[in-house]
Order: sequence, then C-alpha cells, then structure tokens
Amino acid sequence: MLFVNLPITSIDKLALETQLRQIGATEGATSLALLPITGHEDELRSALESADLPTDDLGDAGRTFFRIARGVDTVGYGGYELHGDNALLRSLVITPANRHKGLGRRATDLLLRRAYADGARTGYLLTTTAAPFFETLGFKPIDSATAPAAILQTRQAATLCPASAALLAKPLQG
Repeated sequence: MLFVNLPITSIDKLALETQLRQIGATEGATSLALLPITGHEDELRSALESADLPTDDLGDAGRTFFRIARGVDTVGYGGYELHGDNALLRSLVITPANRHKGLGRRATDLLLRRAYADGARTGYLLTTTAAPFFETLGFKPIDSATAPAAILQTRQAATLCPASAALLAKPLQG
C-alpha cells in the first residue's frame, strides 16, 4: 500500500480548524459531569442568586445538589429533591459564559437520569421564566391539582416560588 504525503495549504488548515472547533463545540455539550456538593456551597448560592433563583432552603435536608462540570471548568449548578418516586428539579443554572451552547439541555438530562437512578419516575419543576425551554425537553404544564401533595408541600412550591410560577411534569426514563 502506498501513502502519499501532500502538503496542507493554509486554506486546508483553516477548513480543518473550523471543523475541529465545530466538533469540539458539539462534543463539549455532551461531556458534562455531575459533581456532588452540599447546599451550603458559596458558589452554588452565588450562581443561583445571580440568576434570581431561590436560595432560602438550600441547606434543608433532602436536597441533592451538583456542580456541573466540563473537564475542570464549572459550567453550572443544579439539583433535585426526591419525594417518593417524584423528583422536584431544583434551580438549574448555567453560568453566563456557557449559555446558548446546549449545556442546559444536557445538564437537565443528566440531573433527571440521576434522579431516576435514585428512584424517581416523574420529574417536576416550577419556573417563572423557562417553561418554553423545559417544554422542548418533554416537560408539560400541569394543573397543581394533579400534582402529588409531597411536591406541592415543598418549600419551593409552597412559599419560595410565586403563585404565578408554572408547574411542569415529565415521566422519567433511565
């Protein structure tokens, strides 16, 4: 077999670099890790406050939080509360420099898969601004009368979120 080594032109190099950047952007969105943290982490509180998300109950028992990382870089934070076989998605936030790159979509998927592994079969969330985003991920708006009492009795649902917050639900899969 004969291989011919041809010189690479500057145009070829530019095209190759462009393709590699596009691949890197796509692959980067899929290589996230959930790193467990406590609700007492200053970085978690700061990120949620900067996004105007509730923080009053971060230290309460029953919450599971994560630093969302891509390599060594923190790209966001999120978590959930388990209530039987129901999970309440908590305060997902992607850092400003990492928004609009598909990371929120992937982070939500990872959080819900983790909740499923912990026993949740339905995911719930409350939002005042992001319902359209979560609907693209399969969440559907529901009437609070159909939600489990355990979800409605959480501090987030009962006191921290305004009555105008939309309640959404989604069946979970592993």
